[in-house]
Amino acid sequence: TGFAGMPAAYPFAMGFVSPTSLGLLLLYGRVLDKHGPRAALKRSSLYCASALGFAAALIAYLERVGAHVSALPYVRAIVGALFVFRESYVQLITSQHWSFMSSVLTPSQSSTWFAPISGLTSTASAFAGMGVSALVERLGLCGVLGSAAAMLALSTLLTEGAYGISERYGFNPADEHDEEVRRERAASASTAKGGKKGAAVADIAAEKKAGMVKKAADLFSRVPVLKALFVEILACQGVSTILNVCYVSKLSQTIEDDKARAGWSGKFFAVINVVSGFLQFVVLPPLMKYVEPSTLWRIIPMIIMCFTATLAFQKDATLVMVAATFLSMKAMEFSARRMLDELVYVPLDFDSRYVGKEVIGVFGYRFGKSGMSLAVSALTSNFGSFGLTELTYLTTAAAAVWLRCTWKLSNLVLTREEADEAYRKKKELTGGGGK
Repeated sequence: TGFAGMPAAYPFAMGFVSPTSLGLLLLYGRVLDKHGPRAALKRSSLYCASALGFAAALIAYLERVGAHVSALPYVRAIVGALFVFRESYVQLITSQHWSFMSSVLTPSQSSTWFAPISGLTSTASAFAGMGVSALVERLGLCGVLGSAAAMLALSTLLTEGAYGISERYGFNPADEHDEEVRRERAASASTAKGGKKGAAVADIAAEKKAGMVKKAADLFSRVPVLKALFVEILACQGVSTILNVCYVSKLSQTIEDDKARAGWSGKFFAVINVVSGFLQFVVLPPLMKYVEPSTLWRIIPMIIMCFTATLAFQKDATLVMVAATFLSMKAMEFSARRMLDELVYVPLDFDSRYVGKEVIGVFGYRFGKSGMSLAVSALTSNFGSFGLTELTYLTTAAAAVWLRCTWKLSNLVLTREEADEAYRKKKELTGGGGK
């Protein structure tokens, strides 16, 4: 794409991701409030497909006009903009798909199916990633972008079909949105009479009319588990970021040859995918029938703390030990933690699933990584370069903070029985049949 020999290009582009994410999130909030979840997903998917298609056509035109070399800076600018756009929109769209699934499945069904569904998405992503090089050679950059646009358009057709099925059989998430709108219109009359129920509905209505930031703050105050989940994600991503630094640092020290290092790293991440898939397809579905989500929330950081503490007590940790620690973190993050994250939203109300989830998804993961990266940079600037030993100490301390945050979150997570009851009451209020 013309960025070889430009190491500053990646961090420069990443600096635009958060502002772009915020802009897309604000647009999403407006469409959601005005038209409901089905239209929000349809429009955001089609807008993204259109942007990819337009970029493909523009690059094709620039390369066709003749002066390919003179057109290269423009192609670079388009590719850079697409990178920022992709990093910004992918979380927004995937979160909407998960919001739909958490709306139509009961807590019991979710605990059974979320892990395999997550495994299928990871498998599809892995196969798509392996096929990119072949597609670029065969179709070129424009063809790959056009294919991505076509896949998004196909995804839109499939989600429209899914929403159609949910509407036909009486478990459409839009029904809950429409019911809340109806309740908001009646809230003023209830609050005029001093009714507590009307005041509660009025509070929800005020959230909808507020800006996205104010709405999220009010939502986190009203639903404490969302705030706890946001903080937990920040802590989790902090630990993951430091472990990534430890892994890259030790790998560079141990294997100096670039090709050998790339090959070792490729095999390592392949093992992560295999372990994650085994957990998602084989271990977690039957395990969740017997283990409460709150228990699993606590177990995950405890396992990671055992690994990080072992690293901290070693004078010169081996590459295998550092890699095993990072592997355990990523495998847990991709499998069990991702499933538990989605299970939190199932018994919650519409705004929690479609607004709170987007805010947490867009900002929680990014701020956790960027915040810890800045913290490590600041410590390095003030105290000199950190060796692997110092990083392992920092990782253990961060893991302890993560465990504390996770423990507080687990105390707010509903049991399976409580989640089923909350889901049943939610469906009764909105008149949805559910499953």
